[in-house]
Order: sequence, then C-alpha cells, then structure tokens
Amino acid sequence: MKRKVLLWLSLALMMASLYLVFIYVPTEKEMGIIQRIFYLMVPMGWLALLAFLIVFIGSILYLVKRTSKWDTLAYCSAEIGIVFTTLTLITGSIWAKPVWGVWWTWDEPRLTSTLILWFIYLAYLIVRSFAIEESRGAVFAAIVGIVGFVDLPIVALATTLWRGMHPGPLIFQGGLAPSMLLTLLVSISAFTSLYILLLIQRVSMKNDEMELSTLKRLSS
Repeated sequence: MKRKVLLWLSLALMMASLYLVFIYVPTEKEMGIIQRIFYLMVPMGWLALLAFLIVFIGSILYLVKRTSKWDTLAYCSAEIGIVFTTLTLITGSIWAKPVWGVWWTWDEPRLTSTLILWFIYLAYLIVRSFAIEESRGAVFAAIVGIVGFVDLPIVALATTLWRGMHPGPLIFQGGLAPSMLLTLLVSISAFTSLYILLLIQRVSMKNDEMELSTLKRLSS
C-alpha cells in the first residue's frame, strides 16, 4: 500500500515538474532554452549525492552490526546512484556545449569531482559483485563506501571552494526568480520521491534474489 502511494506521488510530482520545466517557467534570457536542462541536471546531481550518502550510512552500519540488510541497502543505493551520476554527467555535458563551447573541461572542479564520484560508485559495485566470498565482498565494498564519502563535500562545495565556469549555489544566493525556484524545488522533490521508490523496489528485488539463492543451495 505504501509503495503504491509513493508511486502515485512520484508520478504526480514528475508530471507537475515536467509542466513547470517546459511550459510554466520563462525562458532564461542569456542562455535561452538550453537553460531548462538545469531543472533536470540539478535534481539528478542531488540524487547522485543522496544515494552515496545512503551508501555511506549503510556501509557503516554493516561493518558495525554485520547485518546483511545494511549491505543490501548500500548496494542497491549504489546501483541507483551510478545511474543518476551518469545522467548528471551526460546532461551536464549537453548543457556545457552551447554555454561554454565545449562538451567537457578538466578545469571545472564540479565536473571533475562528479566524474571521480562516478568512478567511486563503479569501484564499489565491482568490489561488491566480483569478490569470491559474499561476506568479504560486502566488507571491502563497505570500506570503499566509507572512504569514498570524502568526495561528496568536494562535489557539493566545488563551486564555493574553487572558481570555475560552473554557476555557484544559486538557491542559497537568491539568484533565482520565484518561478525558477519553484520549478527547481518541485523537480528536486519529484526526483527524490522517485529515488525512494526505486530504492524500496530494488531492495525488495534484492531480498527476493537472496532468498532464491538460499533455496537453490538448500535444494542442491
């Protein structure tokens, strides 16, 4: 029941977000229509960070309690996180080409630190999936999940700590018109709701996979 409510909530927020992004909010004067990707890129970037925060928390709890549910939570969040990090990098490049004139620049701290986050996600999933022993893979992956967390504040504060071409924290600087701020906040809410729904669904699927694997071992 809760999952169905969350599904309809995510759908409603996503539809509202799409209406605001493509119909309601005015076109930005300097960047033009390409600026509208901002309302998708920022929420996906937020989810990339949120997902790894859950990986970090789940990893710590697994090492402390050695309970498989925390490893499952971290692993499933990492799977979703790498998807959103990939989408963030792609949309960021699409936005950068007409605005900066290049698809990618290594001189931009936010881009580079986000790419590093993508590699950390990848390392976590590789260590977790390809270890010979399940428990050992979970421990090594948890260590990656904890150590890799250091990149999150770097990504979040990159535009504040270093000067680059990337816009600063416009939400906190009051640099957005009310209609733009509303559109961005609704979009963030929609993507956050979608992340929670995907995480619940993926954890459920992972638990089912583990149960089937256990039954196969017992029956063989």
